Amino acid sequence: MTASKIYDVIIVGGSYAGLSAAMALGRSMRRVLIIDSGLPCNRQTPHSHNLITHDGATPKEIAEKARAQVLNYPTVKLHQGVAVSGRKDQASFTITTQAGAEFEGRKLIFATGIQDLLPAIRGFSECWGISVIHCPYCHGYEFRGQKTGIMAPAEKALHLIPLIYNLTGSLRIFPSGPAEFNADQLARLQQHSIEVIEKEIVEIVHEQGRLRRVILDDGSDVQLDALYASVPFRQHTDLPAALGCQLNEQGYIQVNDFQQTTVPDVFACGDNSSPMRSVASAIAKGNFVGAVVNKELADADFWSN
Repeated sequence: MTASKIYDVIIVGGSYAGLSAAMALGRSMRRVLIIDSGLPCNRQTPHSHNLITHDGATPKEIAEKARAQVLNYPTVKLHQGVAVSGRKDQASFTITTQAGAEFEGRKLIFATGIQDLLPAIRGFSECWGISVIHCPYCHGYEFRGQKTGIMAPAEKALHLIPLIYNLTGSLRIFPSGPAEFNADQLARLQQHSIEVIEKEIVEIVHEQGRLRRVILDDGSDVQLDALYASVPFRQHTDLPAALGCQLNEQGYIQVNDFQQTTVPDVFACGDNSSPMRSVASAIAKGNFVGAVVNKELADADFWSN
């Protein structure tokens, strides 16, 4: 590939973080290629919240508008496909897609998100992102005052309980087994009339993703309108690790304050490198990393020529 054909930046992942990075770079006249599968992790979520100017819009509406605006910049291109492999050459990266297309770029940004590992509970996946949810900032207001559960081990539940109790006094905890709360914690839960149910949830009864009740392993059931669930995850792609990017103890791509990974010229932004999982956060991180990468390119071009 000739030098004129090399992109300044390849962005793997074209959802909110990737599109935000592409806009910052496109406005700086950088030649940018976005590689995106077209399958964002929140595609089942009916509405996006806690994002000013777009509060209540569907994730699809936000992404489509963002994509159209980003592609108005003539130096930004979009390739629909799945990046499956990559290699680092002397001064650039080559990314290969599942269909065999190859693209070369000076810098690489991963905005690939994460993949939730949903439990094998009947009805869980159909409700995920609708009434079985992960974030009180993204969903909590819509379920304020309603019958709510938290399905999480004690440590994670303790993080969520005060946040969700602030939104509803009708709260139950499902620790998925023996509750590992200490005596003081149990006393405080009892003081706030928060019931701890140690039975396993085996089924979620719903209507088109809207939770109605959960069925427990002894056959009993509990009426709920919403269930916060802490589920494990993995990186949506192994490509960063294959290129040498280290993951932290939580499983996120390790980055520094400038969103740089442990591999020179490789950056990461969005859900793949931050536990703050929201559209607003992804947009902010993408915008920031776009500016960082442009600065590195500008310095290299100015001072080396």
